[in-house]
Amino acid sequence: MSDKPRPNPTVAEIFLGFFTIGVCGFGGVLPWARRTILETRRWLTPQEFTELLGFCQFMPGGNIMNVAVALGSRFRGVPGAVAALVGLMAAPVTIVILLGAVYDEYKDVPQVKHAFEALAAAGAGMLIATSIKIAAPLKGRWLAIAMTAITFAAIAVLRLPLVVTMPAMAAASTLVLWRFAR
Repeated sequence: MSDKPRPNPTVAEIFLGFFTIGVCGFGGVLPWARRTILETRRWLTPQEFTELLGFCQFMPGGNIMNVAVALGSRFRGVPGAVAALVGLMAAPVTIVILLGAVYDEYKDVPQVKHAFEALAAAGAGMLIATSIKIAAPLKGRWLAIAMTAITFAAIAVLRLPLVVTMPAMAAASTLVLWRFAR
């Protein structure tokens, strides 16, 4: 895979790319988004994706929806943003409504309960694998890795409130990396 992105996609290509992410990423959109945006469509480099995702995590709303809007807007303005968001959400909303109706009918069947436990384990594995891939551009950037580890520890280990920890760590990371990572 080349790190060089392709030329800007059309509005239709943006819609189809995010529609594919929405369909294939059911239950784990971030891994499919990364694969589609970086490896299949080559719209961004790994570094650009990591930076865009990091930025989108600080905006209100779902991370991947923010990525869709930001990326669509970057390439084609408002029409691109709308195409990306509608493409991303169309299939999953329909699928969730249909599966919700089926699940409501069969939720007490033991095999259904076991299937959902297995899906949760697979989803957790996909998330861990994608997290490692997203962090890859930080390789060799020890201050950035340290700030990532501190943020992880604050939220996952110490269980500090996300709403306070993320802005505080964003500010601290920005200051530390600006000051010492030149």
